Amino acid sequence: MRYKFNEIMGFFDKIFSGNSSEEKEESAIVWQALVNEDQLNTIVDASNEKAQAIFKHSTRCGISRMVLSQFEKSFKAETEIDMYMLDLLQHRDISSAIASKFGVHHESPQLLIIKDGEVVRTASHGDINSVDLLAF
Repeated sequence: MRYKFNEIMGFFDKIFSGNSSEEKEESAIVWQALVNEDQLNTIVDASNEKAQAIFKHSTRCGISRMVLSQFEKSFKAETEIDMYMLDLLQHRDISSAIASKFGVHHESPQLLIIKDGEVVRTASHGDINSVDLLAF
């Protein structure tokens, strides 16, 4: 049986990159990029009105990518939490500032829920998907 080069490469792409010809589902989450430390003060201030969430994600980590994908799939659109995404590879300094400001140990992936200026829930790895965001 003969295969075309593109068919073979497409097969390898599906296996090794998780890409397929199907379009990926659009996330219901409206992510705000966390790109500077000043945003932490904004998050604290906004947490007095409604809960804020920070998802710390390592873009090179397969586990982090898997957890993020599962989290996005299970996200309920009616959740009224501002969602921030921190790319750890680009902004490790902000992760350190988060650890210092909120007194939490750095983990990746990690989800923090902030309410009234305090971290009220933190979870990492597989525990992230057990967090009931609607409770906040």
